[in-house]
Amino acid sequence: MRSTSLRVSACLVTVITPLIVVPMLAQSARRSAVGPAPASSAPAATVAAAAARDAAWPQAAIAEPGALGLSQRGLDALEARMRQSVADGDTAGMTYVLLRRGQVAAFESIGQQGSGKPMALDSLFRIYSMSKPITGVALMQLYEQGKWQLDDPITKFVPEFADLEVATWGADGRIVVGPDGRPTLTTLKRPATMRELMSHTAGFGYGLSDRDPVNRAYREQGVLAATDLDDMVRKVDGIPLLYQPGEKWFYSVAVDIQGYIVQKLSGQKFGDYLKARVTGPLGMSDTMFYVTPERKPRFTEVYHWDKERHALVMNASRGTRGGFEDPTRLESGGGGLVGTAHDYARFCQMLLNRGELGGVRILKPETVDLMVRNHIGPLSVGSDGTASRDGSDNVRFGLDFAVHTAPERVGLPYGTGTYYWGGAAGTWFWVDPVNELAFVGMIQNMGGNRPGGFDFRDGSAKLVYAALSTTTPAVAAR
Repeated sequence: MRSTSLRVSACLVTVITPLIVVPMLAQSARRSAVGPAPASSAPAATVAAAAARDAAWPQAAIAEPGALGLSQRGLDALEARMRQSVADGDTAGMTYVLLRRGQVAAFESIGQQGSGKPMALDSLFRIYSMSKPITGVALMQLYEQGKWQLDDPITKFVPEFADLEVATWGADGRIVVGPDGRPTLTTLKRPATMRELMSHTAGFGYGLSDRDPVNRAYREQGVLAATDLDDMVRKVDGIPLLYQPGEKWFYSVAVDIQGYIVQKLSGQKFGDYLKARVTGPLGMSDTMFYVTPERKPRFTEVYHWDKERHALVMNASRGTRGGFEDPTRLESGGGGLVGTAHDYARFCQMLLNRGELGGVRILKPETVDLMVRNHIGPLSVGSDGTASRDGSDNVRFGLDFAVHTAPERVGLPYGTGTYYWGGAAGTWFWVDPVNELAFVGMIQNMGGNRPGGFDFRDGSAKLVYAALSTTTPAVAAR
């Protein structure tokens, strides 16, 4: 598989130093070696469908940009800015894919995956919360089979949650705590529904911070370090809800609970179900809950910006127990999968096709439509899967996807109805049905980013949409 990784002579071990790159020379050499794509008399949709039947798709860019309504100048500007982000120390390396009208417009690998090894098109990444839409697709397959309905109470499938109580909030915006230091609780008005579970409005906490007693309990009880999904549900059952169901959007453990429900309704271990019904049929052969020994050489390292050293630094290893190389680790539907840009691009193209890829149908078109519409009314969304991000004027939430409902209102270029999410290590994607495109970006940053660094999500989007018109000049993005 062709790699366009930037190769540098300096060995990358723990600190990334600024790289000197000459992107236009690299682009010129690559184009002269590959040459223009041959013209095809077949309709674009026919070409795209035939390509997707090959599990190796997407590979390197094969389509002429002009045939996809994109400018070469705009694609070059996108690549140059991505290379600059590596040179600046915003990330050690990346792989990204741009799809348009079912064909590959760009597929690039840049920088390092760790320990001096160049990033490759098939490098393997922790996708963390980008696991969530995959879990949602699995659960919606069971919805199509009539095994549950959106307004079913989740206690129908997780009866352990019938006795959950809810934290009480004071006028100061804090949870009321009694003399014993424990939160004051109130009775649950009604069980949360499956719709609320899939839209993060069921009231659960997560433990990503310890700013309140509920999320502290998630950490102290080790919910995300549970031995298996049954153990996870037992732990969650002992922790009160943050809010009454339907009251507020709060990023939560809800998708891990969805994985448990998939396992319970299907009668299969969650990972086995995904392989049999989702990732396997879609040709996502590298997407799984742990890194097998033969895949380890392709597994990327994680980095963070060290404020004292003013440099990008490789994160220390956390060991193997419960880590991504442990085959017995928790099959976390909310954040446990590893995968490649190739695999996630196939997943996104399936969504663009409204449930089908290469002749294999995963979901009905109307089911995909149901997942990507607003299910939370006027409630605001405060995260993009990677970090806190206020989307109150533009973003609502569907079933395991955030949705841009009015991007023009906040000066963003996405088509109305574009849906997306991200992962804790900086991975990001979006699917834009209006403009028939999808983008997948894979990096591995956790623990702090370079001050003033590149905004990968919105910065890449501005460059992609600038390239959509052959007459629109490329623009700088931050």
